[in-house]
Amino acid sequence: MSPPAPPKPLPGSAPRPVLILGGTTEANALVSALGAHSGWRPVLSLAGVTRSPRLPAAEVRIGGFGGADGLEGWLREHGMRAVVDATHPFAVRISANARESCRRLALPMLRIERPAWQPIAGDDWHDASDMMAAAALLGDRPRRVLLTVGRKDLLPFRRRGLHRYLVRSVDPPPPELLPEGAAVLAARGPFTLDGERQLLRAEGIEWLVTKNAGGIAVSAKLQAARELGIPVAMVRRPDPPSAGACDLPAVPDWRDALSWLANLSGE
Repeated sequence: MSPPAPPKPLPGSAPRPVLILGGTTEANALVSALGAHSGWRPVLSLAGVTRSPRLPAAEVRIGGFGGADGLEGWLREHGMRAVVDATHPFAVRISANARESCRRLALPMLRIERPAWQPIAGDDWHDASDMMAAAALLGDRPRRVLLTVGRKDLLPFRRRGLHRYLVRSVDPPPPELLPEGAAVLAARGPFTLDGERQLLRAEGIEWLVTKNAGGIAVSAKLQAARELGIPVAMVRRPDPPSAGACDLPAVPDWRDALSWLANLSGE
């Protein structure tokens, strides 16, 4: 089903600015769908973690805001009329700051919450509450482990140095966080099923460790692990931040976010 067409601004009216908190495929898709002829002018905000992010053709802001107070001031100064939080499910801090800032300003806010992955028949998933728990799941016998947990969450595995790690991330991790002897594979999704099968076989992977990010861009590794009988340490999502007095709606994808913005335009 094709997404709804965003409403065109009335003659003589300027598009309303909306802040899109991004860093995900959903954020880029939403910004691109809004386009140059919608009733909204998207401003895409990125934390600046990735060195060469994929960017849609839109206004982009890179860097932090300085907490909830800084974000509140920025939203006020730039006259934002709405906020869409399309950050990664594990980006808890910016989501909490955005909720608080929008609550203070009584600003409409929406969260795009992609559905979490769920195990199916044939999966050998092991639930982990955090990275420490995931590292402990690997056991005390040396294993060949593929880590796909990002650049900043490697320290628990450095402390479990008996294993042989292959670390895959968009950018190379800081050396001080890498487990001793770890190999680094700098790569950006989406990844194909054939490519993931070949990687797991060629590297002799015995465990896969990943965050439950959801989405399809990096889900092929889970199917490949299922087919090859490789156990997966699945780090569960953190609890969402309290919305306080802000009743925050959430939708599963960018198409629903587009509909939400279209409805706001009709107010």
